[in-house]
This record gives sequence, structure tokens and C-alpha cells, in this order.
Amino acid sequence: MTIKRVALITPPYHSGVVESAGTWLNVGFVYIAGALRAQGYEVDYYDAMSLWHKWPEIQERIEAFNPDVVATTAYTASIVHAVELVRLAKSVNPQVVTVIGNVHATFCYEELLSADHNVIDYVVRGEGEVTLPSLLNCLNAGEDPAAVPGLAFYTDGSVIATPKAPYIQDLDSLQAAWDLVEWPIYTYRAKNNARLAIVSSSRGCQQKCSFCSQQLFWAQTWRARSPENFVAELEMLSKKYGVEVAMLADEIPTFDRDRWVRILDLMIERKVGVKLLMETRVDDILRDADIMDKYRKAGVEHIYVGVEAGSQETLDLFKKDTKVEQSKQAIDIINNADIVSETSFVLGMPEDTPESIAATIELAKHYNPDMAFFLAIAPWPYAELYPQLEKYVVTKDYRKYNLVEPVLKPTNMTIDQLEKELGRAAQQFYMYKFQNLNKIRGWKKDFMLAVLDIFINHSYLAGQIKAAMKEGKEMPPEVKALIKTVKGHKPGMSQAIPPIP
Repeated sequence: MTIKRVALITPPYHSGVVESAGTWLNVGFVYIAGALRAQGYEVDYYDAMSLWHKWPEIQERIEAFNPDVVATTAYTASIVHAVELVRLAKSVNPQVVTVIGNVHATFCYEELLSADHNVIDYVVRGEGEVTLPSLLNCLNAGEDPAAVPGLAFYTDGSVIATPKAPYIQDLDSLQAAWDLVEWPIYTYRAKNNARLAIVSSSRGCQQKCSFCSQQLFWAQTWRARSPENFVAELEMLSKKYGVEVAMLADEIPTFDRDRWVRILDLMIERKVGVKLLMETRVDDILRDADIMDKYRKAGVEHIYVGVEAGSQETLDLFKKDTKVEQSKQAIDIINNADIVSETSFVLGMPEDTPESIAATIELAKHYNPDMAFFLAIAPWPYAELYPQLEKYVVTKDYRKYNLVEPVLKPTNMTIDQLEKELGRAAQQFYMYKFQNLNKIRGWKKDFMLAVLDIFINHSYLAGQIKAAMKEGKEMPPEVKALIKTVKGHKPGMSQAIPPIP
């Protein structure tokens, strides 16, 4: 068999939260597609997840492209669907070569291959731009894949892992296959369905957060593209594909201040016009307090910083290397720069109670970010923190490891109680924010109204509204209050907002 055609397919997994804000492309596959094409392979980048395709549609596309290789990608919550995807590919063509990569497969390859080696031929561990083409070249040459770094596979009754592949140092050399992207589906609801790209200016993280997968995946290393290379890509995406908003996939794009300042200066000088959504660390925002005006002029409109916990004890357990009071300072700096601030709080730890969660909600109100998310702790099976939390884990169904559904039971709460408290936390925080819309001025007020529209029409509240209307019941009071808020502040903003019964 000669390998010529490669299908890169995202598993059709949905948790119902991230999708409410927009549709997000898989930038990793865009780069891997470019690397494969540079080696002479024909590639189909098929984002089944973002297209909301079901299994029959996925089967039809596999049959139509008739690939020699089907490769998919999986974080922990999507690994079950990823395995089902390669199982489907094997049912279409038993001779197809199947590959799974990304963070979960990188660390849990023994579990995957031991259970499903009949449908998973290879696991790519770490970055895929070099490893996947090297594997396919090896197979075409009839050579032993054991000579290819960064792989794991099952042979002769056991799992074989080859030596770790070195990280790619020259990120400027990577060629992204942006022309394969089905651009019309990628939109950002909070800015009137603006065309949205996911971009990467750096890779890695040198922090040691005990709950996080990224510091493990990147082995606490950090590499970056040159400012000129990165900004040129944003210019191209704007002019050629009509991209209006770009979210940085970087864990810490601001790690090197001089480089980051150069990026901001180039964005301003060249008038790129692409608005940036990004995350970074609290201490980098404190460091950059003197240049936040430059952030804003360059087009940075939305910054996420991970607060994660309200107590110093929990922050220290998470190894965040920050102080509680610094989080409030960083959020204030972002707010004062007229940039949307976002943060998250991890709930459901063993010692949590309804009272401690209520205190966290009040702390979130005090911090006053524009957006806050209350996440259920999901101890990844490969994370440093996992051994300390394993005895509290109540399910090994990885589909629930999505930071929304509780998988860990606190000592003094039931899972049902925790789930209700998580929902109540979000509800109380956003009711507080939306009831104080008069305190927000300018473009951020319009943004928050758009967020409110999303909550009503595209989040869990949408289900409550539809159920109430279908059954002829009166809407929940909090939903009615939110709708009145929208209509009162900006009548006609969304024709989709239903009438109040």
C-alpha cells in the first residue's frame, strides 16, 4: 500500500459551553496539513466537530475522499469520540492507517493502545508536524516505524514507545494550510458573527501548575515565532480570508516582553485591524501595567487570566505561583484599559461546600471581571495533582472531563448538589453583572449585551426558555429578568429573543 491521501478529522465531541460563544477551528491540524503537503501528501482538513456533523455524514466524507490515512486529535474529554472515529474509518476501509494525537494520547497511549489497538495503529506523542510526515514516509519506504521518534504503537502483544521527538525550534518555518479551512463556519457571536481565526505565536509554558496538561505537554519549555512572521500572518488572514478576530492559542504569548512589545508595535504601525483575544498570566499583566494603552491600540480586546482559586492555600496546591491579591490587581488593570476581562474559578475540590462556593461567587463579584467561569475540577489522569484527588473521582467516563460536568465528589456534597451549585454560581455572577450594566460604558456595554444575548439564546438558559414555552409554563424569574434587561438597554438587539409570556 502506498500512502498518498491523508484525512485530518476532528472528533464530533460537544460539551455545549465553548460552542455558545462561536465556532473555533483546529489550528494544530492547519499546521500539520501544511507539513504533510510540503512532503507531497494530499490532505483533507475536515473539522467535523465545528461542522456539527453526525456519524453518517462523517462516513460519507471519508468514503468520498477515500484516504489512505485517517488522523484525529483528542484532549481528554474528546478521546472517546476520537476512538469511535478511527473505528468508523476502519469499518469503511480495514486497510486504512489510523493515527491519534494530542495531549491525552501523548500521555495515555498505553491505556489507549492496550484497549483499542485493533482500531488505533499509531499514536503521535507531542508535536505532529514532523512526526506524522516522518511516519508516513517510513511506511511508504517499507521501513520500521520504531525508528521514528515520537510514536507509540502496538506490536507482538505489547505497546512500543519510541524516544521522545525533539521540539520544533524554528516555528517560523512551519507552513499553515489556511486555504483548506472552510472559513464561513468560523464566527464569533460576541462581535456580530465576525469571522474568527485561531492563531499561534508561541508554543509552551514554563509554569508548573499541578492541574494543567500544558506544562507537561511542553515539558516547561517555551518557543516563539518572530514578531514579523506572526504579524505578517495576521495581515494575510485579514486581507485574503476576511478574518476580523483572532484568538491566540498560546498559553503565554507575553512571556518575552520585548518580543510581545514588538508584536504590539507592528500591529499598530501596519494597522492590521484584526482584534485579538488572548490569555496570559496575572503577573505578566502586572508587569505590563505601563503599556496597557499599547495593548488596546494594537487591537487586544479580550484578555483571560486564570485566577482559579480564592484561597492562597488552594493557589499554592495548584502551584500557580501567584498571590490572591494579585488577581484583583490584574483584572483592574485590564478593566481600566477598556479591555474585556475574563477569568475562571475551579470548584468541586474535596473540601468544597455550598458555603465555600458561595464565598467564591462573592469573591468573583469583588474581582469584577467582565466574564467569569466556574469550572468543575477535572483531574486529568496524567496530571501531577491526580494522585491526590483520585480517591474522590466518581467516574472514569472521559466524556465528562470537560470542566462542566463534575467528575470529583467533595467530601460533604453529593454530585447532584455540586452540579446545582456550579450552575447557581454562573447564574448569580451574571445576574449581578447584567443588573449593573448601567455602570459599563462604551463598546464594552455592547459586548456585554451581546454576551447576554448568547446566554439567552445559545447557552443552558436557551433550553429553559424553550422548555417553558413548549410546555406553556412561565419562564424562570431569572430568565425573565435577563430578557427585560436586554430589551431595556438595547431594544431590537436580537430578533431571536423570545417575547415574555
